Amino acid sequence: MPAFLVHGVPDTHRLWDQVRAHLSRKDVIAPDLPGFGTDVPPGWTATKEAYVDWLVGAIEKVGQPVDLVGHDWGSLLVQRVVSLRPDLIRTWACGNGPIDREYVWHDMAQQWQTPGVGEAIMEMFGGDAMVEGLIGGGVPADAAPAVVSHIDERMKTCILALYRSAVKVGEEWEAGVAKITRPGLVLWGREDPFVAPQFAERLAARVRGTLHFFDGCGHFWPHERPKETAEVLEEFWRTQG
Repeated sequence: MPAFLVHGVPDTHRLWDQVRAHLSRKDVIAPDLPGFGTDVPPGWTATKEAYVDWLVGAIEKVGQPVDLVGHDWGSLLVQRVVSLRPDLIRTWACGNGPIDREYVWHDMAQQWQTPGVGEAIMEMFGGDAMVEGLIGGGVPADAAPAVVSHIDERMKTCILALYRSAVKVGEEWEAGVAKITRPGLVLWGREDPFVAPQFAERLAARVRGTLHFFDGCGHFWPHERPKETAEVLEEFWRTQG
């Protein structure tokens, strides 16, 4: 039963490199989402539904239930996939990406969701300003430039389409999340400037899952706390047999 790790925005599979280095298990799969450091399928729309369908297909190819883990947008996709296809999942863990009616998208997300404004923002998306923004969100200073170096026009286009498809994602997906029965772990950087810890508490209560806060940690716990992340995940996996 492999571990299957799903990154978010604006990351690639490299988000998980340090976490994987601390995991004792080697049966780990960490793909790039379409458009994030890799090509997109023909006719790709980059909506939230398209990414869910793609992720379901990728897990189906594994051929056995997986331990699914997601961060940021990967968190939203993980929750949706578990709600739709529990047969594909042994356990799931996610964090710092809420599906919640009460969550209001952060300022940057709202700008991306606004036609014209989002395109203008994307023209400036990258470079030193983006590096500083990621550092402010919690990405270590020595890792942020590498993250920014993988942001290209294709990724920018996918980000805009994804966020514009998700203006009401809480209203559309929350009811399904509440029906999840697979064992779940909620991981959350307590100092996340984009998503308050109350949403971690609400998610854990909704799915009757285990909650782990990374104290003093921002949004990007896979970058900030890779060793702790690996330890918490492996302890959770062990408790599930």
